[in-house]
Amino acid sequence: MKGKAVIGAGFGDEGKGLVTDWLCRSCAKPLVIRCSGGQQAGHTVVAGAVRHVFSNFGSGTLHGAPSWFSPFCTVEPIGLITELCSLLGKGVQPLLYVDAGCPVTTPYDIARNRQHHPHGSCGLGFGDTLRREELHYSLTFGDIFHPWVLETRLDMIRSFYEEWTGAVDPEDFLDCCAALAESPHVRLTHGLPAGDWSDLIYESAQGLLLDQRFGFFPHVTRSNTGTANAAALHGRGELEIYLVTRAYQTRHGDGPMSNEQLPHNIKANPEETNVRNTYQGAFRRSLLDLDLLDYAVSRDELLRTAKTRHLVVTCLDQIENEYRFTRQGQIVCCDNADDFVSRVAGQLGFSSVFVSTGDQADAVWPFSPAVSARAEGAREVSEAGGQAD
Repeated sequence: MKGKAVIGAGFGDEGKGLVTDWLCRSCAKPLVIRCSGGQQAGHTVVAGAVRHVFSNFGSGTLHGAPSWFSPFCTVEPIGLITELCSLLGKGVQPLLYVDAGCPVTTPYDIARNRQHHPHGSCGLGFGDTLRREELHYSLTFGDIFHPWVLETRLDMIRSFYEEWTGAVDPEDFLDCCAALAESPHVRLTHGLPAGDWSDLIYESAQGLLLDQRFGFFPHVTRSNTGTANAAALHGRGELEIYLVTRAYQTRHGDGPMSNEQLPHNIKANPEETNVRNTYQGAFRRSLLDLDLLDYAVSRDELLRTAKTRHLVVTCLDQIENEYRFTRQGQIVCCDNADDFVSRVAGQLGFSSVFVSTGDQADAVWPFSPAVSARAEGAREVSEAGGQAD
């Protein structure tokens, strides 16, 4: 089976959902594997008239691709059931496999997180779940199929958190656990689900600059956001890697981000998914910093040395008038979008490049200077509110 890993280059929000959806369209029978993060992901996919933000399912779902939450991911039952109902309401029949070893986020983890979120957390309990697991107060997805085990472990977790969270009602949580155990759309696995999959598409959450190993601690996630988890599941030598960056930088929540002091010409996107979060604050934007991207690539060994790797530059239609980036502390001005992409790819050492405008997968195409006329036309359509082809 072919393995394709979709990795964010920055602080998240790069377009990993778009790229995962795009890859699924060209595969005969793909399986999307969530290989990091959990319910805190927010991967937006638009397919025709259907728009959905994926947190608890893989981003190939609108095109019929099943998903598998690997043991590297957390699962939050209330959010999962809520998203399942949303998808069913949109006429989508999803199929999600969940590994028995996935840690389960409880209402107590979420309550603790929302009372203590100093480092840019989105308030969904991801980090607190993993911290609790490390202290052996464990609850995994396989446990929810055993009611006595579930309730006993949940009561022990309540005692563990009692001094921080106060009274928390677990009734909705238990109801959703029961619903998951009975749902035909969610299936328990012990390892990779069996199937004649043509492609395994590893969808990561967040970006390289939030990686727990080389992000800017303490403003990081408790996760490996690069290639490490996908390589552990698939093998190092067989992965095709897609590194995704917007044409500019973004960041949600506290923590350092370069170039914020510089003026920029990045449009505010009215369709932006992550504009403001109660626990993270405002959505931040700045000029693309190639030194920072180069640093991120250099810290991920497999990404740095992979035989087959591609750069995907998204959101080109969000740049107005002039394309710019910074390199070695200097602003570099480009002649047009093609010049911008060529320079970015060349500076980062990528010979295979894809670009996108708009939020639909058919607005992704291989980059070549010869596509400039098409790119300009796509931007005009996007700005007019239509679909970029």
